[in-house]
Amino acid sequence: MRLTAPAAGRAVTGPRTRDADGMAVASFILGLLGLLVLNLFLGPVAVALAAAALWRGTARRGRAWLGMALGVADLVVLAATMQLSDTVSWNL
Repeated sequence: MRLTAPAAGRAVTGPRTRDADGMAVASFILGLLGLLVLNLFLGPVAVALAAAALWRGTARRGRAWLGMALGVADLVVLAATMQLSDTVSWNL
């Protein structure tokens, strides 16, 4: 079996890049959803997915960074509301 180089101007997108793009999108969605519910669980998951997507070389770097920021914001919101209400959880 002989491997050839891709034609000039074509990007090679394999399963690894597509998986990384999916992880970036999932990170963004989970980070955004985590601001409303289950932020103790969804925040760290969003951060981990964003880090994995960036490590794998996603084409959606901005979305991965936004997912990471939202995941961190989930944890900050949780910490702030726990401090303000003197409880371990919070509600709307």
